[in-house]
Amino acid sequence: MANSLRQLLDTGADDAPAIGAEGRADLTHGGLRDFAAKVVADLNGFGIGRNDRVAIVLPNGPEMATAFLTVACGATTAPLNPAYRADEFDFYLDDLNAKALIVADDYDGDAVAAAEKRGVAILRLTPRTDDAAGLFDLAGPAGASAPQAGGMATADDVALVLHTSGTTSRPKIVPLSQANVAASAHHIRAALDLTAADRCLNIMPLFHIHGLIAAVLSSVAAGASVWCSPGFNALRFFTWMEVSKPNWYTAVPTMHQAILSRAGRNAELIAAQPLRLIRSSSSSLPPQVMAELEETFGCPVIESYGMTEAAHQMASNPLPPAARKPGSVGIAAGPEVAIMDPDGNLMEQGATGEVVIRGPNVTAGYEANPKANAENFTNGWFRTGDQGVLDGDGYLSITGRLKEIINRGGEKISPREVDEVLMDHEAVAQVVTFAMPHPKLGEEVAAAVVLREGASATDREIRDFVATRLADFKVPRKLLILDEIPKGATGKLQRIGLAEKLGLA
Repeated sequence: MANSLRQLLDTGADDAPAIGAEGRADLTHGGLRDFAAKVVADLNGFGIGRNDRVAIVLPNGPEMATAFLTVACGATTAPLNPAYRADEFDFYLDDLNAKALIVADDYDGDAVAAAEKRGVAILRLTPRTDDAAGLFDLAGPAGASAPQAGGMATADDVALVLHTSGTTSRPKIVPLSQANVAASAHHIRAALDLTAADRCLNIMPLFHIHGLIAAVLSSVAAGASVWCSPGFNALRFFTWMEVSKPNWYTAVPTMHQAILSRAGRNAELIAAQPLRLIRSSSSSLPPQVMAELEETFGCPVIESYGMTEAAHQMASNPLPPAARKPGSVGIAAGPEVAIMDPDGNLMEQGATGEVVIRGPNVTAGYEANPKANAENFTNGWFRTGDQGVLDGDGYLSITGRLKEIINRGGEKISPREVDEVLMDHEAVAQVVTFAMPHPKLGEEVAAAVVLREGASATDREIRDFVATRLADFKVPRKLLILDEIPKGATGKLQRIGLAEKLGLA
């Protein structure tokens, strides 16, 4: 089994399609392999080699996909959300110790200013719009010294670094080795029975583990192809289906719901372009939505369970003729999955406890964070922070959340990160950010604040302040200004249950 991205690239036939996009010829697997060699050589020429960190800030599309695939063959990729604000780019580039930043040739946003401030080399990417999908040229600093370790990465080198929000104010760094991501791609390929004949329509953001591994890397690992959209747009989804002719796609539940809202007027197209399967992950899929998707598209909907620390997939409902259980995230699909009690003992089937995993796709540990590693790893098992139960058939159901992270339609938000920004507002004396229920997203960001004595501010003014510092998805949609925030029995401010106490649940 391949244990690096470069080895995964060897799977596909030379002339088989690998990367597609609107208005472009497909990039073949042979072309992708040749291109990876060129990109790694270019990076080495810029003084960037194995385990050097390259932040990537690009819009969704074929260049983002190939940048990840090729840069990760010889360096460490760190995709960042293009919607971040200046303070966020400054934090992430510093925390990552990035050696270089890849941006589009015409980009002049906040990421560039943050990189220049920190002396991070800026590499400009120019798409070859008249060539195959995903091909580009890189321009960077001339005369750089040779990297400490050049050439293609090996199994133990770090392929991908992402941040995951924790219940502490500082996001945790998750390093994923070449072997981790290769294993996860193999697991997804096996769970979905992907072959060279398959074509995925990617609508997931490619700064997120779901899109990077479940859509792009699993397709490459199967010798299959992935057609790269410019980002999710329910109004264009069915046009993309007609153009790209996929036989599957993967998305979060909110995207599936938006697609269903427009499916009725596209029935002929759905019939003309049948899908083999639909995959759902990153947050819980309501059983009613699963049933409607299956009825509308006439194919099985496969709900899977993933997280960054597992290089995405941990469990998945199997394909027919095996049973798919609505409301369950399926059976172990790569790593081992078990249930653990608070004392670190594994529990029997049917018992409710913390979901734990171990396997070749699981990160070896958070970077420079011994406290988080001590809390999250027990006897070789990674503690997910989710509460769940395994039934007699080995199907896992997630029954609750042990952590305070807000899961807004698959986007994970640290409430303390929002707290800290709110506390910077001159009128705010006290704040608690928390999750409130949302009919489509699952959870939405809410906050309760107490103003300083004699100060005044409206909820709109405070939310506008946050919007200048944090990406839009982190900004509280509901902000309550209170005389006092309800406290627990010990006098501590509590996030859990606050929505209910304030009449928002």
